[in-house]
Amino acid sequence: MSDRISQAFGHPLERAEALAGAELRDRISLRDYITEVEIGAFQQERGHRQRLRFNVVVEVVPHDAPLADDVDRILSYDRVTEAIEAELDSERLNLLETLADRVAARVLMEPQAERIFVRIEKLDRVAGALGVEIMRSRSDAQPLAEEVAAHGVTPRVIFLGNPVIHGTDLGSLLDEVAGGDHPAILCCGPADVAAPQSQAALAQRRIDLLAIEQNAWVLAGRDARCVVVNTRTELDWAMKHDQISVWAPSKMVLDAVHAPAVTASALDLAYWLAEEMSAAEFLVMGDVTPPMGAVPVRRVGVGA
Repeated sequence: MSDRISQAFGHPLERAEALAGAELRDRISLRDYITEVEIGAFQQERGHRQRLRFNVVVEVVPHDAPLADDVDRILSYDRVTEAIEAELDSERLNLLETLADRVAARVLMEPQAERIFVRIEKLDRVAGALGVEIMRSRSDAQPLAEEVAAHGVTPRVIFLGNPVIHGTDLGSLLDEVAGGDHPAILCCGPADVAAPQSQAALAQRRIDLLAIEQNAWVLAGRDARCVVVNTRTELDWAMKHDQISVWAPSKMVLDAVHAPAVTASALDLAYWLAEEMSAAEFLVMGDVTPPMGAVPVRRVGVGA
């Protein structure tokens, strides 16, 4: 077997050694870390957990002074496992490639880390193992660093009843929203028409989510300042750029690791989003009773 093939099928540590440059670097490694998670792009992979195996090598710049046996001066192995678990817990993903990228970027945010090799394998799809392996350097961590910084922004999540969406005061309401201290995320329920019905609960959930999204587009069509968004990344970007977002819930709800109940109402979904975004406030505009939880709630009765 040639050196290149050996490196391709060997442990990431072998790849790191083969690609070592002139600059001296130390390495820490995590071998055969196995956990279970729901992941996959195929419909048959939804609702089922499968085993993933992680092998990770992190290159760090050697210290220019004695460590003095001080754990705070090194990159702890726990930071690697915590990065894995944090990404697994943040969102249901379709691709191993996406997971590997995010784990790598999170580890590379540590000040000691310079380069990382990540291999992730699915152990339950075939008789062997299916996987990906990536190499990333410190500069690749910048996009995630910006995303994490955006997570510190606290939005105001606003649920609009249908009379508000179709009312004559929508423009002035949005004027007030645009001038607020917190970026706004608008949520709505379905239109006041009957949605198709399915006997399968999960199928009905998708139908109900699509009905909400149809109404979100109706809301966005009433004012050019409103932009429909459906991912956490889009929401983070919109908050940083003072954009008024209208939430399309399907992707975030269906991909959530800790998803709301299948029977959750549109109002419950909006409040779930407020908790996920650590919102400063959940504001309900319309004749509906808001849920209660960790995010402060304010109700404003607004008619047509």
